[in-house]
Amino acid sequence: MITNPYATTESSAMPQNELEARALIRTASRLNGIKERWPVATSELHEALDLNRKLWTILVTGATEESNPLPLEIKQNIFNLAHFIFKHTFAVMAKPSAQSLEILISINMNIARGLNEQSTRRAQQQNDNNNTTQSTSTGHE
Repeated sequence: MITNPYATTESSAMPQNELEARALIRTASRLNGIKERWPVATSELHEALDLNRKLWTILVTGATEESNPLPLEIKQNIFNLAHFIFKHTFAVMAKPSAQSLEILISINMNIARGLNEQSTRRAQQQNDNNNTTQSTSTGHE
């Protein structure tokens, strides 16, 4: 298997929320592809659902760690959302349908959108801070 030597560098330089957003989008896209090609092989469906479950396990574990600076209310919301996703995933496995994938796709895309907006705001704040620092250091305001 040929790998891209720049991929590791690219992802390691990317902020955590951008990595999470990218993973959510990729997983949602995979689920959406299955929904659009329905019916699909059970093994393909289960593999995609398992990937989504693993992603959410990582997300909820990181978000709810005691060392995570997120407010307790947000940690609880993420935990509740992950619990819903796990429960819904097993329901889809028990009674598969293309329609049942929509909520998982929607949640992933909405969370990814929020993470990307967070990155954009952070970049804008950093840019504003850099501009303020530059204008102050050169004597311009």
